[in-house]
Amino acid sequence: MQQHMIDSYRAARLGTPRPPVPGTHDVAALRELRDYRRFEAVLAGRLATGRLRAALAHLFAPPRPRRHPPACR
Repeated sequence: MQQHMIDSYRAARLGTPRPPVPGTHDVAALRELRDYRRFEAVLAGRLATGRLRAALAHLFAPPRPRRHPPACR
């Protein structure tokens, strides 16, 4: 915040446009990061969407009953 105030003061003295308020482009940056990660997943041959849900479903799935091998006779 202090850096923004310093940059605004400098812009006012020099007659240049003020810098954007901190946090203005945060949502756009997060969307770009999400899109980039999806793109990298596709190139690596992994699922692009639903990876978190699939991982959580696998993690919290009820345990499967164990099958014992047939007894040797």
